[in-house]
Amino acid sequence: MASQATEPASVPEARAPTLAEVASRAGVSPGTIRRWLSDGLIPQYEGRWTQPAGAQARIVARLRARGYTLEQIRRANESGQLAGYVQGMFAPPEGRYTLEEAARAANLDEVLIERIYMSLGLSTLSLDSVSDEDVEMLRYIAAILQAGLPEHVFMQMVRVFGQALAQIADAEVRLIHMYVHEPLMREGVPGTQIAEQMGGLASEILPFVAPLMNYVHGRFLAHFVEQDVIGHMEAELDGSAPEEGRMRVVIAFADLAGYTRLTEERGDEEAVQAVERFVEAVEHTLPIDARVIKTLGDEVMIVGSDPIALTQWAVAFQREVDPEDPEPRIGIHCGEALYRDGDYYGRDVNQAARVVARAAGGEVLVTRPLVDVATGADGLEFELIGEIGLKGFSEPTELFHALPREE
Repeated sequence: MASQATEPASVPEARAPTLAEVASRAGVSPGTIRRWLSDGLIPQYEGRWTQPAGAQARIVARLRARGYTLEQIRRANESGQLAGYVQGMFAPPEGRYTLEEAARAANLDEVLIERIYMSLGLSTLSLDSVSDEDVEMLRYIAAILQAGLPEHVFMQMVRVFGQALAQIADAEVRLIHMYVHEPLMREGVPGTQIAEQMGGLASEILPFVAPLMNYVHGRFLAHFVEQDVIGHMEAELDGSAPEEGRMRVVIAFADLAGYTRLTEERGDEEAVQAVERFVEAVEHTLPIDARVIKTLGDEVMIVGSDPIALTQWAVAFQREVDPEDPEPRIGIHCGEALYRDGDYYGRDVNQAARVVARAAGGEVLVTRPLVDVATGADGLEFELIGEIGLKGFSEPTELFHALPREE
């Protein structure tokens, strides 16, 4: 467990990366870096390695790995297409500490720090030279652990943060590239002008990204705390609780019947648009206690806590489908799931995934545990199909159609 961090006795001067460190981070040999320097491919290098120079070396290495020639890279440099991205706009702060010094300043174990970086998805090579910003972050972590959060729980949170923020950053870069950068290239805008416009756009947008993420995080945090309180109350009323690390949940899988055929008949672009409309419709209509956990192609995984509400949603959702789009099919099951790193695992999750595979377009199939809870609910009725063998399960599963009750 971490204890109270103390200030370092003195703040060392920023240490420039060595040639060996730059080469290691770029995934090439020091000799290759020297050749690139002599060929003028790293114009940011002025006698010492700075963060922009190191970033340029990594970009050159990636371009070479993808088959671009040194001459092509040199022309991109000269036109400004590369230089605009490595002049420090996104360069990390310069390192001042070794890992040992940073660990002592934050009062954390060096091995734990390395585990945290790996769980975040960050390269541990960056720990060769640790910045003031890194040390401040490590002190925050030490305070969190000192407050009593179990280390294994914190590591799961770290993995979720890393995956989510990596996806956010990836989307920011790719969307701006596809819808801002590439149109400028097609219009024949010179590379230096593109770099200037992209730099200006980033400098105007970036200051607003962090407040936006803080706002959204706060809203969702309040929502899930409220849901957790409700869950605790229900567990007390039921008189039992799942084992540690497990949760009682309702799991639904939904996808589009005939999606593969749609891609053949209408093409990828129109098929993807149909999936986007489907996912958006799901997200906008779900009950308050349910949410989309993940999507894979045209399939969405939904987890909620109220089996009646989720089944009522599924039946109503099937009646609102655009007739021009493929029909969704939905499978629902309730049980217990193992919760790890923001996702849900276990037999009951697998069973829900197998249930949807047996549904036809426009159908909602549910299992006996859900029927036992939802029988008699407003607007629902259940029609027994029979005991069906599901892939991967030795015992047959009793399946039902969930239908709107005719008043």
